[in-house]
Amino acid sequence: MTSPLIFDRPLLRARRRRGLRLGPETFLLDRVAEDFADRLQVVRRRFDLAADIGTPTAAVRAALLRNGAIGAMIALAPMADAAWNLAGDPAAAAALRIVADEEALPFAGDSLDLVVCGLVLQAVNDLPGVLVQIRRALKPDGLFLAALFGGDTLAELRQSFAVAESELDGGMSPRVAPFPDLRDMGALLQRAGFALPVTDADRVTVRYATPFALLRDLRRMGAANPLVERRRVPLRRATLMRAMEVYAERFADPDGKVRASFDIIWLSGWSPHHTQQQPLRPGSAKARLADALGTAEIAAGEKPGR
Repeated sequence: MTSPLIFDRPLLRARRRRGLRLGPETFLLDRVAEDFADRLQVVRRRFDLAADIGTPTAAVRAALLRNGAIGAMIALAPMADAAWNLAGDPAAAAALRIVADEEALPFAGDSLDLVVCGLVLQAVNDLPGVLVQIRRALKPDGLFLAALFGGDTLAELRQSFAVAESELDGGMSPRVAPFPDLRDMGALLQRAGFALPVTDADRVTVRYATPFALLRDLRRMGAANPLVERRRVPLRRATLMRAMEVYAERFADPDGKVRASFDIIWLSGWSPHHTQQQPLRPGSAKARLADALGTAEIAAGEKPGR
């Protein structure tokens, strides 16, 4: 059974190349890169061979290599010009570079100690399949760490276009990509076979002088509409202007600046290993919860007294 095609992957790569030509906007990736370094520092172990899968710039690799916990780093991306944007960082330039798609990883089983992905997995068509491939590529007790857009990312832009198109075009069209839900991602990690899966989310609210400034940033991020089901005719100027009006009316602060929300979901999981902490067998507890809480235990089916 093949996965549905949600994202036009060749178009997505073309969008990223255009972002590079315009001058990439990387403030979200730079923030995520620093968070990667902080999260990995807590682990307190060394990873001899790590792979950065698809991160659009070298920021994550540079931050992790400066951390000192990485031996060697592999940079994998479907196109060299965007993902290998080294930005003059010699640490990032030291990575071995491989051209491959994030949906078809070339790694042998049990070959990597660490896999990281920065703001890329939200645009793969077969996310469960990619997670399985990553888990298989990890050595026993290897770590997977990723950040991706999720939740209500760009909800303001989605709502504004929905109102404008309903009013002027007689219906809505897909303009903002669907983003995964935090709870769904935890279930997908378990389904892929990761041990000790953890998910959490961080909301970043960015303020812009106008909604048009947000659109310019999205273009420079290579994040313009990559959906297969997108409308194939040019956006009418009247529809665009109405969407921008709605955005300014509904999502402006008292100083006139507008808000844009980016929900960043963090994933972590380990390749199973016998040394990892295991859940206890049901019924094996040596202390009663009621005693710990200092309350009386009530048997199932009984009603508490009044």
